[in-house]
Amino acid sequence: MENFVVSARKYRPQNFNTVVGQAHITTTLKNAILNNHLAHAFLFCGPRGVGKTTCARILAKTINCTQITKEGEACNTCDSCVSFEKGASMNIHELDAASNNSVDDIRALVEQVRFAPQAGKYKVYIVDEVHMLSASAFNAFLKTLEEPPPYAIFILATTEKHKILPTILSRCQIFDFKRITNNDTVVHLEEIVEKEHIKAEKNALQLIAQKSEGCMRDALSILDKIVSFSNGALTYANTLEHLNILDEAYFFKLLDYLTAQDLTNAMLLYDEINQKGFEGDTVLYGFAGFIRNLLVCKDKASAHLLESIEGWRDQYANTAQKVNTSYLVSALNILNESEIQFKMARNKRLHVELALIKLNFLQQALSLSMEDGQLVKKKLVDVHYPIRTKKIVSLSHVVVTKEAKLEIDTAVHISAKKGTATEAVHQTVAEPAPTKAARPSTHLPVDQNGNKKNLLAALQEKYGSQYQIEEVQESKSLDAETLQAVWNEYTAYLETTTKHSSAGTFKLAELQIEDPIHFTVTVPALVAQKFVEQERMSVMEKIWDRFQNRAIQFSILVAAGEKEDVPLHLRLNSKQKFERIAEQYPLVKELKDRLNLEVYF
Repeated sequence: MENFVVSARKYRPQNFNTVVGQAHITTTLKNAILNNHLAHAFLFCGPRGVGKTTCARILAKTINCTQITKEGEACNTCDSCVSFEKGASMNIHELDAASNNSVDDIRALVEQVRFAPQAGKYKVYIVDEVHMLSASAFNAFLKTLEEPPPYAIFILATTEKHKILPTILSRCQIFDFKRITNNDTVVHLEEIVEKEHIKAEKNALQLIAQKSEGCMRDALSILDKIVSFSNGALTYANTLEHLNILDEAYFFKLLDYLTAQDLTNAMLLYDEINQKGFEGDTVLYGFAGFIRNLLVCKDKASAHLLESIEGWRDQYANTAQKVNTSYLVSALNILNESEIQFKMARNKRLHVELALIKLNFLQQALSLSMEDGQLVKKKLVDVHYPIRTKKIVSLSHVVVTKEAKLEIDTAVHISAKKGTATEAVHQTVAEPAPTKAARPSTHLPVDQNGNKKNLLAALQEKYGSQYQIEEVQESKSLDAETLQAVWNEYTAYLETTTKHSSAGTFKLAELQIEDPIHFTVTVPALVAQKFVEQERMSVMEKIWDRFQNRAIQFSILVAAGEKEDVPLHLRLNSKQKFERIAEQYPLVKELKDRLNLEVYF
């Protein structure tokens, strides 16, 4: 029975022309070989499975070929090429830095560099996964890499360029490999299935290319698995089943239910998907990718970014024109947040269902936030009004005219008899509806002399026995004289309440007005700052009442003066305190020594 060779090894490229998706690198290398402009050190970096090691081997074989073609390719017939194909070439050495990453391994490599090649022009050293070398190994490699013998060429390959020391990077000619596109992958897979006489649908190969995410080795490994699974016949259905990928038909159907706000069918469809063994994160991830594809199909200029097989492209384009862009963007945001929080959720299924519920009512929420096709932003209120409101009995005998309405809209300040607290009450007097029996008058009440009464007089006449009614005064800005007067009054109040420390602090404080609603209080020490903080709300009530402006605030500053005289027992640490006590009372030190005690400092 013949041993099976996986496709990734069997169809590994043998010359530059067969390398897939890296034309920018292979062309450069071929030109360098033809023009004899070879560098002494190369660094091949890029994602896994894109041809870094393959290109390194082809380069090593080509530069030692004795009959290089006009295109810069190896002949594959000379002794050097034949020995390379058999793995018997003495001029090409490969080192896996992942398992040989010590200083001794690099020193052994450096020792080999001293010997010239017995046949051929160059000795090529390929170091794979070079980022796994230790820092000491890198340092041991620096001098040889900078000034190698003329016959030595180093080819370093890595998937993590950022882990390599800058001193190594500066000594190498760097080639960045890119991910292989889906189209290039599909073309290469079609060539292989044709050589292997395998029946394969193009949709199935496109699905494999999409799953491999630009890695040719992964694509070939997937191909081998599905060929074994399907007994040599690749179809879209069995490829979909083997790769555990949700069919996009589910997502189209789910989107139809959600945009129609048919939550019942959407939940039933998710249950069907769940019964097939797909986890919730797979649904969220797949649906987010589906929404992303719809977004890029909105504009023909970005339609080439669509990541899907050809069979779905027309349906994507048609669906994208039917769904609103704002819905797609909001849905993508919800799915992204749900996917991030999925790992933390204890009830995974409920977490996904909650995301579906949000998406179901998302269109309704967007319609409420739109007005004439424009997004309505919420208005932010900069000023806070900590005012309680209280309704009072309407004045049934007061008939409102147009002139009176302007006076009604003004606030009325009512000072209640009970307690000392005051309430700002907004009073609204409703205009009685006219009836046939009694039509309202168009005038305010008049006094004994026949003069019209204003609203304030009418209120005082009606509620004078219960409330003291007065008009709300205009708020005032800070002024130094009035502010100092209020401050002094509060200082005197503190003295009457025997708060002498606070009163002394208030006397020493300096007031400075910064703007119409803010002033600073400068105190001499931190202790004084605490006294002012304790009285902040009380003194602010006095200031607010005097200026009729509750927006006024103040900040406390500590003056940079002389250092305070701190008591001795507060300046000493634990060790100094013990030494001071032991000096005054020797028996304490003796007690410590006899009992073998220790002082924790």
